[in-house]
Amino acid sequence: MKIDLKLYRGYLNNKELVVFGHVFKSWAPDKYRIDRRGVKHAFSIIHMFNISPISNFRIKLNFKDVEVETKTLNDGYFRFAIPFTKELESGWHTYTVSCKFNDFGIVEQGEVLKPYDSKYGIISDIDDTFLISHSNNFFKKLYIMLLKNINNRKVFSDVVPHYKALSSYGQESENSFNSFFYVSSSEWNLYSFINELAVMHELPKAVIKLKKIKTGISDFLFTGRGSHDHKFEKIKDIISFYPHIEYVLLGDDSQKDPYIYERVCKIFPLNIKAVYIRQTTNTKKSEVLEILENLEDLNVATCYFQHSEKAIAHSKKIDII
Repeated sequence: MKIDLKLYRGYLNNKELVVFGHVFKSWAPDKYRIDRRGVKHAFSIIHMFNISPISNFRIKLNFKDVEVETKTLNDGYFRFAIPFTKELESGWHTYTVSCKFNDFGIVEQGEVLKPYDSKYGIISDIDDTFLISHSNNFFKKLYIMLLKNINNRKVFSDVVPHYKALSSYGQESENSFNSFFYVSSSEWNLYSFINELAVMHELPKAVIKLKKIKTGISDFLFTGRGSHDHKFEKIKDIISFYPHIEYVLLGDDSQKDPYIYERVCKIFPLNIKAVYIRQTTNTKKSEVLEILENLEDLNVATCYFQHSEKAIAHSKKIDII
């Protein structure tokens, strides 16, 4: 039996460090190969969901002068949320997580974000917000996932310059940035795919937060479906962790983003600067228009757009790029 230790990007503030990951038997999500095509690509995607998480498995975190141990939960997930008050410069820092299996040591290195002084933070959905996925058409989405490898997946026109402008606005150096978070209803199984795609298209480097892992091939058919409440909880966690800044929320109208963002704005009335919703059909949805009108009444700037050039123009108008 082989053990796979998967780490995700974490984050910290002046009081706390948060890092997380999974431990698996056999085939883990990091085995996705961007060079596979056709049937091999389809099997690669399906294998991401053919995993066996290991529960109650001891792991150890090392970061700067901190060393602490914990054990995985029932789904193989682990999360270190620990006090951390040491002064650090802003930017990305490395951490390591290690474990032992049959007298062999396994060590993986991850990254953790200490935000720069930001004009705002950016929280973006993924599918049909910047990645063309056809989430409102089950069979088309399945076809694209299985037969379009990472080199053939497309992002929307002008979304990259928009995101880059949001990331760099108000920063004093080329190396600093406004923090990005990608929060999606895709499962943790697809983490490596999402990260590789973001790198390939030169999207801003981000902390990525996804949905509870799925552990069977049959689960693959329901990827991205079901309840979206986890997105609300993860966005709430981010804003609560960095409550001193405003946020820009980007999503689409194919599923529940407008409803989730409305809840977020009502709970954090001083933290949301703008909400962007991409239009995924030929006509605007009346219920989305009603939500955005309600947000405008809460002094949140909104933009319901089909093409990113409109979103860019709006961002310039409200002075966030």
